[in-house]
Amino acid sequence: MAVSPELLEILRCPKCKSEVELNSEKNTLKCTNDECKLVYPIRNDIPVMLIDEATVAE
Repeated sequence: MAVSPELLEILRCPKCKSEVELNSEKNTLKCTNDECKLVYPIRNDIPVMLIDEATVAE
């Protein structure tokens, strides 16, 4: 089971409050704000929306 489209519509980056998008492998969510660029992991089909767990996209 993947992250549902309904959940993706309401999820926001906890740091900047921008929308997030699912990557092609469906294992991370990336903030759409070019200044923020945080990437949040998805573990066991659950997005981990913690700033401390995020990495910065290149």
